[in-house]
Order: sequence, then C-alpha cells, then structure tokens
Amino acid sequence: MPEHAHALLHHPVARLGLAIAAMALLFGALAPGFWTLGNWMDVAEGASVTAIMAVGLLVVLVAGGIDISFAATATVAQYLAALAATRLGWAPAASIALGLATGLALGAFNALLIHRLRATSIIITISTLNLYFALLMHGTGGRSIYDLPSWWSDSVVLARFAGTDGADPVRLTLPIAVAAAAALLTALLLGRSALGRRLYAFGGNPEAAHRMGIGLGAIQGVAYGWLGMMAAIAGLVQAHRVGESVPNALVGTELFVLAAAVLGGASLFGGTGSVGGVLMGVLLLAVLRNGLNLMGVSPYFFQVLLGAVVLACAAATGLRRTQRRTRQRSADATPAAPLAGAAP
Repeated sequence: MPEHAHALLHHPVARLGLAIAAMALLFGALAPGFWTLGNWMDVAEGASVTAIMAVGLLVVLVAGGIDISFAATATVAQYLAALAATRLGWAPAASIALGLATGLALGAFNALLIHRLRATSIIITISTLNLYFALLMHGTGGRSIYDLPSWWSDSVVLARFAGTDGADPVRLTLPIAVAAAAALLTALLLGRSALGRRLYAFGGNPEAAHRMGIGLGAIQGVAYGWLGMMAAIAGLVQAHRVGESVPNALVGTELFVLAAAVLGGASLFGGTGSVGGVLMGVLLLAVLRNGLNLMGVSPYFFQVLLGAVVLACAAATGLRRTQRRTRQRSADATPAAPLAGAAP
C-alpha cells in the first residue's frame, strides 16, 4: 500500500468516513427510505444540537479537561431565555443574549471551581451538573413553557430542494445553519488563532505550557466558557426545534456528545482533536441511530453501543499513552554511543 494511502487510512476522519459509508450501505439495503434526501436532512437537523455541544466540548478536551455539566447548562440557559421572552416580554435579542450570558457564566463558574479547588474536572462538573439541574427543577417545579413566541418557535427554512419520486420538498433549516456556524467559529478558534495554539499546548503538556507563560486559569476560563456558550446556543436551538422549553429535555445527552467527540479523535487526556473529526463522529452516531430506528431496533441497544464506544476509546487512548511512556523510558535508559576517536 502506498505510504500516503496508509497514512490516510490511519487518520481519524478517514476511518470515520469509511465507517459511515459502510453503515450507509448496510442500512440502505435493510431499511427502506434510508437513502432519501429527506431522511439525510432529517439526520442532519436531528444531529444539529449534538454537534453544537460536541464542538464546544472539544475545546475543553483539547485543553486537557472534561465537562459533564454542559447539558444542564444548556437547559438552564434555554429556560431562563424562555422565561424572559414569555413572562417578562423581553425582545428577541435581549432574550437570546440572556441565554448566551447564562451559558457563559455557568461555564466560567466551572472553570473557577476547577482552578481554585485544584480538583479533577470530572468531579467538579458532575457536581455542578446536579447543582444546576436540581436548582432549575426546584425553582420551576418542573413546569414546561409551551407558549414560546413565534420568532423563536416558528420553523425557519433557508432553502428548499425538490423531493424524489413526488415526495414533499426537502428543507434546509435554521438548526443546520447554526450548527455549521458554531463549528466554523470553533475551527477558527482552535486552528487559526494564537489562543487555539495555547489550548493545544496546554492540553498536551500543562507543565511545559506553564513554563512558557501560559496561564492555567485563563486557559480553563476560555475552554469552559466557550463550552458554556455553545451549550446555551444548543439549548436555544433545541427549543426552536420542538417549540417548547422542557427543564429535563437535554439532560441525558452527555454520553452521546462525549462519544462523538472521542470517536472524532479528541483525546480524554488533552492536546488532540479537530472540529472535522468531531463532526464526523456526530454524523456516524446520528446515522447509526437513524438506521437502527428505521430497522425497529430498541433505542436502549443504541445506548449500550454508546457506552461501549466511550469505554473502548478510553482504553485505546490509555494504551497508546502507556506505550509512548514505555518507549520514552527505554530511549532515556539507552546509553549514548561514545564519540568516534574519544579516549576509552
């Protein structure tokens, strides 16, 4: 096999692309309607909320952290924006700004706790997940908001495409465009800015990054704040899709988002990952879920697969780190060859 082809097949995006193609061929043969343009647009719109949260989580993973509270953050931001729009009569821009500010503040609060307490990020964010969600449920009594204003709940169609075999026209909707914009902004942050390079440097080697003058607190604030803002956007988009704000609508999506991120090449130990890879991970899981649904497979089986994916990725990442450390120790222990002509 040519060297460039071998390298391509070892790239996470290429491997995911092959896996998606294989699944699409399988489901297309087993499930009628899988290959219709309408079904693929439904898959894209259904994955839009997940994609927005996944690219936000990528930034935290790149910086060497992990956050489990983003779904609760999204729900709190969504609900407060809905309260402002329906009960207080706020204008659209003000309601949206409140939601975004809430997400940013909750993400920054996570960063503050992690930095000040010097605690493991997963422990802190599991705690804030329960804190945010419990406060929301206690404060609202679990009541949903069904009377969202029309500017929020009405469907926004950006383009229409002719359906196949006389089917209804296929629509390109707002959630897909928002997800694309969120992915583009995150790609620019990570790949085209000095701040993005610092995030990668810090996640890859925090001690070396600190010696280079990269501040721990600032990096954590950017990473968790960015995820909080992306979570808020995802919450607003989810309410737009369903036309209501339900306090527990997004809680439980954490495993799907985390699985998509690690499938796309993001390391649970920091320093690696790309927006393109994460989007491919989201698409793979969305295609898998859609195909299983069309085949009538129980949704609980999909949850089993998600858990297995995260476990396998974590094990593979840990194994690679162990192998690298072993090779490094072997190299350090190898005595240097004497210089030619040196006296014995």
